[in-house]
Amino acid sequence: MTALLDVRRMSVGYGDLPVVVDLDLEVAGGEVVALLGANGAGKSTTILAIAGALPSKGEIIFDGAPLRGPVHRRARRGVAFIPEGRSVFMGLTTEKNLQLGPGRMDVALELFPELRPLLSRKAGMLSGGEQQILGLARALAAQPRLLVVDELSLGLAPMVVQRLLSALRTAAQQGAGILLVEQHARQALAIADRGYVMSRGRCDLSGTGAELLARIGDIERTYLHGPAGPNGTP
Repeated sequence: MTALLDVRRMSVGYGDLPVVVDLDLEVAGGEVVALLGANGAGKSTTILAIAGALPSKGEIIFDGAPLRGPVHRRARRGVAFIPEGRSVFMGLTTEKNLQLGPGRMDVALELFPELRPLLSRKAGMLSGGEQQILGLARALAAQPRLLVVDELSLGLAPMVVQRLLSALRTAAQQGAGILLVEQHARQALAIADRGYVMSRGRCDLSGTGAELLARIGDIERTYLHGPAGPNGTP
């Protein structure tokens, strides 16, 4: 399968502090790739660098050409980014949030019809799960070629998490590449085609979602509750 995103020997740090070191990673169109690891392993730093929110060394190739520039420039090439937290405008209504997105509102509502009765409600008055659904709906409505997502399910109920992950799986089935940092490792691997497990800024383990899920007990003991990254960094 040809890679849509091809990360080669990427290194990222904060000042002189290395966080991600010589990382290789691939995402093809039409697949979900889970990026797992303990707190401090370098997952979020990896996502931020790919999205253009942090500078990096090495190569990031997207659709056969180098991916450079800040987040908005990469977005114009079809790379959507959902950061950790709620990526919505709290003082605006659900409808206005969708209108301000890069995609069509009717597409967003087709993907997430549960937002229809909430259109006149301000985003700040929505539940955490509804806010995250709104953020994902706005991103997917633009029909990105690549979606990079950081901790989509943070603090959400299991049913909401399942709804969000199911939407990502559907987007992949329609051709998008998905790179997902997720704290719910078992649920992420259940919908992932492949996965990488990071430790101390490096990829220590990779495989298909099924292969990694079959080893989830060992992975949780060895990687997901380990120490922080280099020099205790996040």
